[in-house]
Amino acid sequence: QVQLVESGGGLVQAGGSLRLSCAASGSILNIIRMGWYRQAPGKQREFVGDITSGGTTNYADSVKGRFTISRDNAKITVYLQMNSLKPEDTAVYYCNIVFWGGSVWGQGTQVTVSS
Repeated sequence: QVQLVESGGGLVQAGGSLRLSCAASGSILNIIRMGWYRQAPGKQREFVGDITSGGTTNYADSVKGRFTISRDNAKITVYLQMNSLKPEDTAVYYCNIVFWGGSVWGQGTQVTVSS
């Protein structure tokens, strides 16, 4: 079964930047969208943003203008560029790929933003 491997998380000061990557370990056919979610302590997992097969991006209001999603189709990799980070962005970030017939999640990567 294909797995998603995330990287790029860490500790950063408020106002800083991080770039997350999420790469599939094998082939995934008929991808519908690739996206990112996050879960802060004591809160439910929430949508951050995604990119469709047609290249359309969607973002949560809380990250619009600060976060950018991109992808490399050949590598089946999705990226999340996070700028102007805030302490409230602290969470475990998960990538998700939806394809015809199902979806797969990454294991999560911790992002901590200090004030």
